[in-house]
Amino acid sequence: MIFDPPEDIQVYRTVRGLQVCGDSRQILNALPECSVDLIVTSPPFALLRQKSYGNRHQEDYVAWLSEFGRAAFAVLKQGGSFVLDLGGAYQRGRPVRSLHSFRVLLEFCDNLGYKLAEEFYWHNPAKLPSPIEWVNKRKIRVKDSVNTVWWLSKTDHPKADVRQVLVPYSARMKALLRNPKKYYAPKGRPSGHDIGGSFGKENQGAIPSNLLQISNTESNSHYLRTCKMLDRDSHPARFPVALPEFFIKFLTDEDDVVVDIFSGSNTTGEAAELLGRRWLSIEQRHDFATLSAVRFMKDWPEEAIRQSIDAIDNGDCLDLNSASVPAFAYTSRDAMDGPEQVTLFDRGK
Repeated sequence: MIFDPPEDIQVYRTVRGLQVCGDSRQILNALPECSVDLIVTSPPFALLRQKSYGNRHQEDYVAWLSEFGRAAFAVLKQGGSFVLDLGGAYQRGRPVRSLHSFRVLLEFCDNLGYKLAEEFYWHNPAKLPSPIEWVNKRKIRVKDSVNTVWWLSKTDHPKADVRQVLVPYSARMKALLRNPKKYYAPKGRPSGHDIGGSFGKENQGAIPSNLLQISNTESNSHYLRTCKMLDRDSHPARFPVALPEFFIKFLTDEDDVVVDIFSGSNTTGEAAELLGRRWLSIEQRHDFATLSAVRFMKDWPEEAIRQSIDAIDNGDCLDLNSASVPAFAYTSRDAMDGPEQVTLFDRGK
């Protein structure tokens, strides 16, 4: 195995991935250069109020996040991508937006060597109105429901295939495809954007836009139900699985390596596992890393979940390679050196 992390930072394994606990900067520096196809992550945001998951203040946010960006650049393959989800914020005591997310983009591109392949915007219609002072009380600003998502790359031509993320045609487009001549005649537009006869070609779906409308309405998921059953606090800032799923489909192929450097509840690892990608998730807080294991315990008996999570708390690395519903699902570290261990990184791929 090319990447062999210290035993004391390994939390659990699945058939395709590994969750570790530690500082992402140090762990990235231990990975082989040019070994990762995609990093998709949502770091703690630069908010004014301190959160339980350890967000940074706006003043030092750019310099702090750039340390991770520099380490990530070295491990990305030439065709690899770094997808960074950042939420906006207001300046302290003023109805004026902070520019930190844009300063991060400029720092990454101007000084770290990244290219901005494309900017995306994640619209969460279910997001509550905030901040209360400007939106709810004084009513001088509208609800902030959009995060910027920077798609960064090492080269001008990163691996990407929009055919993997096509969206269903609208009813109007379906009608046009059935009888193109009835609904549209090829012609030039005043804008100069001419549309030819191939406009009515069936392509198995429409090209998505860079506005991703994904409601973050999780309330009764397996992860949340299990955290409640265990009487443990779930991660408070989870993004929906559809967000990393989109970029994993778009920017990687089966068996590629996906990494999340601020994994939280490990939504990215779950999406990568389901899509047949190898993955590595890194989370600094051991309690969050431990609880994220329950994402891979669907249909497990309650007692098996309890015993397995307790085993991680006691220092064992949970091994999910052998069975989906074990009577007791952890193995000692000495038993994890066999041929079933997944190889996460391979320079030949």
